[in-house]
Parts: sequence; C-alpha cells; structure tokens
Amino acid sequence: MTSGPPPWSPLPVPPCGLGESPFWHPSERALYWCDIPGRRLHRFEPASARHHAWALDTEPGSLAPLPDGRLLLAMRDGLWRFDPRRGERHRLAAAPYDTAHERFNDGKADPQGRFWVGTIYEPRDPARAALYRYAHGRLDRVAGDVTVSNGLAWSPDGHTMYWTDTKAHTVYRLAFDPADGSVSQREVLARFAPRAADEPLAHYGGRPDGAAVDAEGAYWVAMFEGQRVLRLSSDGQLLEELRLPVRCPTMVCFGDDDLRTLYVTTARDKRPADELAAQPWAGQVLRLRVNVPGLPVNFAQV
Repeated sequence: MTSGPPPWSPLPVPPCGLGESPFWHPSERALYWCDIPGRRLHRFEPASARHHAWALDTEPGSLAPLPDGRLLLAMRDGLWRFDPRRGERHRLAAAPYDTAHERFNDGKADPQGRFWVGTIYEPRDPARAALYRYAHGRLDRVAGDVTVSNGLAWSPDGHTMYWTDTKAHTVYRLAFDPADGSVSQREVLARFAPRAADEPLAHYGGRPDGAAVDAEGAYWVAMFEGQRVLRLSSDGQLLEELRLPVRCPTMVCFGDDDLRTLYVTTARDKRPADELAAQPWAGQVLRLRVNVPGLPVNFAQV
C-alpha cells in the first residue's frame, strides 16, 4: 500500500555530499555512516546528540563493526581495520582493481562474519564491477558483470542473500549457504523501469540503492532519484512505499534500542541548484519510526 507523507526528521549534524552505509551499533547506542565524496566517517549518539567525524585519506564506500570496537572500512584503496578511538587504520587487503576507475561501494558482513563488498565501475560502461567476499584473510571475487554493486542484505534465516545492480535497476535474490558462504540460484527479485530520455525527474521511480531486511523478512530499499523507500516482500511484492522530502536516498538501516527507527542516508553531491533549494534536507540522515523492527547489524570477523 502507499502511505501519506510520513513525519521524517533529520539528524542535527551537517549534511553529507553522499551519505552511505549506515548501521546501528547496539552496545555504543550510536549510528555510524560515511560520506563518500566528503571522505569522512560519522558517528552520532541520539541520546546525547553527540556527533563525531573522522577525515579519511580517500573515499569510504562502506563499513561494518568489529567485535573489539574497531571498524572494517572498505575504501577506494582497499579494506582497512580502523580504530575510532585512536584514529588509526591498518590495511587488511589491497584493492583488487584499477583504483583510477573503480572503488569499493556497498558492503556488509553476513551473519557468520564474512565481509561482502561490491564495487562501482565509475565510467559505467562496460559492466566491469564485481562482488567480493573477505574471510580468513582472503579476498575472493564471487560475481561480476554489474556496474554499481549495491543492496546487500540477508534474510532472517540466513539462507537468502539480496544483491542489487543499481544501474540495471534490478534487485537479485540468491540462495546462500551459511556454512561456506557460497551463493547460487541467482534470480530477479524486482526490476524497475529505467528513466526514459524525455521523462521528467518527478515522474521517475528511481533505481535501487542500499537496503536492509526487517524481522518479518521484508526488504527495504532506497530508490535513488525516486524520492522514496520501498518495502518489498521476500518474493518481490510491494508492501509499502514511504515518500521522502529529498530526491536521492542512498541506504537504509534500522536503529535505536528496539530497532524500530528507520535511518536513511541521502545525497546532495552534484544535484541541481533548484532541487537543493527546494529540498534543504538533501544530504542529511533522516529518521522515521516504523512498526516492524529491523534485524541487528552483523559484526565482521577478520
């Protein structure tokens, strides 16, 4: 069903150029996310409204928590272990691609702690991006033939993995083996219409970007340039549409103690001046209370 305008509110922090990879840290009771073009990592505590940001040497694409309080950062130049208390990082794996044309993008840990991360091929053509799995000190290429790897998430039982090629406007569902981290039986969960050459942006539904799964197994996906978040069933049926006050949502996650606050990162980088004037919350992290809780974040094991 389609709802009316929901009561979104922004976090009281400066906007990002392109916010990404939000996750709720349960023991710290804090939200983490990154700003890709701004080359910064952010942390916000809702209870105290304390905000901290770390400047980085190159673009971060995604991040995941580690059990010891450190973070795993996927950056243009590789995978890094980052200590937010000291501001120090140590490289775990070099980038397996030409960093002049490709970088790490969306990434998450699976329920067993393997870190999955895809890339974005910045020239956009041909489809040279790929999906990688980092486990036991090895970075393995799992799949390819995509342009913008995105939308990673797992079902509550851990036997289904979701993965998106944003440029292709397609969300995939794959069979996932928790024991060895292998994937198979890739099939289309949902496919969305690309924007026609003469189609007004206001009529465009957007393309699937970052995502999360809730406790009922529904897949929540941010529709970049579509000004909406969709909740899809595990077989791809539209369950709910949430309209946003900004054009470009990038990723969603569930947070707060009950995991019933939906946090959405958004973008303002390279957007038209008239759009930014009409949408002053562009680039902010937005939040909204929802009825169904999400799944807790998976911690990476390295």
